Amino acid sequence: MVYRLAAQDTSFPPAELALREPNGLLAVGGDLSVARLLNAYRNGIFPWFTDDDPPLWWSPDPRALFTPASLHESRSMRRFRRRTPLRVTLNHDFAGVIRRCAEVHASQEGTWITAAMQDAYLQLHALGYAHSVEVWDQTTLVGGMYGVAIDGIFCGESMFHCSANASKLAFLSFAENFFTAGGKLLDAQVPNAHLVSLGQIEMPRAQFLYLVRHFRENQRSVSPDFWKPRVLNHKSSGNL
Repeated sequence: MVYRLAAQDTSFPPAELALREPNGLLAVGGDLSVARLLNAYRNGIFPWFTDDDPPLWWSPDPRALFTPASLHESRSMRRFRRRTPLRVTLNHDFAGVIRRCAEVHASQEGTWITAAMQDAYLQLHALGYAHSVEVWDQTTLVGGMYGVAIDGIFCGESMFHCSANASKLAFLSFAENFFTAGGKLLDAQVPNAHLVSLGQIEMPRAQFLYLVRHFRENQRSVSPDFWKPRVLNHKSSGNL
C-alpha cells in the first residue's frame, strides 16, 4: 500500500515498506517543509514528483550509490581534467545551479524540479543542508550539480552541463574532495547508465538503510568547514 502523510505530522513509515512496483514508492502527500525533507533524507527517502502530482516519496530497491572504492575515472577524463581551463567551485551559486538543472531537464524530458521544489531546496541551502557545485568558463556557469548532505551521505539531486564534460568534472571534483574529507557515501538514488561510467554501484535497500542509520547514530558528518564557499581542486588525483 501507499501511505498517505498527514499535513501536521512530518514522520514517515519505514522505508522498507515501499512498493515493488512502482519501485520504491512509499508515501503520498505532506509538503516540502524543511522538517519533512530532513526527516525524509535521514531515513533514506526522497521526494520526486511533477507539478501534476501530489508530493510523492520514494525509497527504491536497489539504491544507486558511489563509495570511495567504486569511484572511476576514464583515461580521457583524466586528461581532460589536467588540461581544462574550466574552474570548479563549491556553494558559489546554488540558485543558479538548481535553476539551470530545472531548465535543462524541462527542455529534455520534463522536470520534477518545480518552482516549489526549488524554493524548498533554497531554504535547505540557506540552513546549510543543501549544497551546489559549479563549473565556470570564466564567469559563465556551464555545469554543476546540487544535493543534500546528511550524516556523512551526500544525496545528489540533479546535475546539468552545457559544455562538454562539465557535469562529469563537477561530480568527480566534488566526489574526490568529499571522500577525502570523510564523506561515506554519494547517493545517486536510482540507477543511471550515464553514472555507471563514473563508478555507480547498486546496493540492496536493506543494506543502504542500515548504513543510513549507522551513520546517523554515530554522527558521521563531514566537518561544517568543508562546505564553506571555495574553489575546489579539480585536477585528477590519479588514484581512481
